[in-house]
Amino acid sequence: MLFAGNLIRHPCFDAIRGDKSVYRVVGALEVTDRVVNDTLWIGVYPGLSDSNLQHMIRTVEEAVLSYVQG
Repeated sequence: MLFAGNLIRHPCFDAIRGDKSVYRVVGALEVTDRVVNDTLWIGVYPGLSDSNLQHMIRTVEEAVLSYVQG
């Protein structure tokens, strides 16, 4: 399971991104950037109803079928 890719690119880092004293980065993070840019993300949380889940399933199915059918 992938959680978030490159966390320092997320909006929650906006306020501290310029202050390198509050977090550290090891390496150039090319792989994490690739995960963020090249992965399909589906937001979920435990409170989703069956109706919400069915909507998500239908939407993904429609997108895949549209892509495949060109």
